[in-house]
Amino acid sequence: MRRAGLVVAEVHAAVLEAAAPGVTTGDLDAVGRDILARHGAGSSFLNYGAAWGYPPYPGVACISVNDEVVHGIPGDRVLVEGDLVSYDFGAIVDGWHGDAAITFGVGSLSSDDQRLSDVTRESLWAGIGAARLGGRVTDISHAIEKSIRGRRERYGILKDYTGHGIGSEMHQAPDVPNVGRPGRGPRIEPGLVLAVEPMVTLGSAIGVTLDDEWTVVTKDGSHAAHWEHTITVTDRGLWVLTALDGGEAELTARGLPFGPLAD
Repeated sequence: MRRAGLVVAEVHAAVLEAAAPGVTTGDLDAVGRDILARHGAGSSFLNYGAAWGYPPYPGVACISVNDEVVHGIPGDRVLVEGDLVSYDFGAIVDGWHGDAAITFGVGSLSSDDQRLSDVTRESLWAGIGAARLGGRVTDISHAIEKSIRGRRERYGILKDYTGHGIGSEMHQAPDVPNVGRPGRGPRIEPGLVLAVEPMVTLGSAIGVTLDDEWTVVTKDGSHAAHWEHTITVTDRGLWVLTALDGGEAELTARGLPFGPLAD
């Protein structure tokens, strides 16, 4: 799973380099396709949903712009200065998945959008930092919610879309909500791998699915941000499988134990 996570991290770094006014969301999807091919990796997203009667997802990335929260379908949309973009990507290596999302601006962002992204990213790391062997999944949920609710601004936290277990399939038990009381849910044990992913808006906490049956937008048209990492907890500490450095810099800065099994 670390190998899959490193492919995801490489794609995110390449997308940040490629994103610019005039680039299409389809162009950014192609960045992911090229890197998957280079590594001989599969896509967690391409054709997802067909087994459950949904339209097969047509991209290797979910690219959501401005009021799109998650599952935006890449295509001919041309990005412009000031767009707020979330890029969610999954890779498969030898049958094991890695899944992570970043949010970034095309050129300069408005102060509100930049703050939204920063708050969402910080809540992700707060949630990661709350994971402990012997703890409960909702310890993560509570830390995410507390991080967001503790701001002077009021943000919407989507409750219907959650993080999840991940391994030989992209979505596995348990769900990892972004709100909740601590001390509940499954126990965090060695070998459990979770995708932690807060989705936060500048307004409504309600998402509406468009006619394409995939793209989720905010009910009130407010902008949204989405940050995600795939993580595990070892007897040495936390390991962020989808970060290039395994999460070492962010964890160390927060006084949290960095505990890779091997890297």
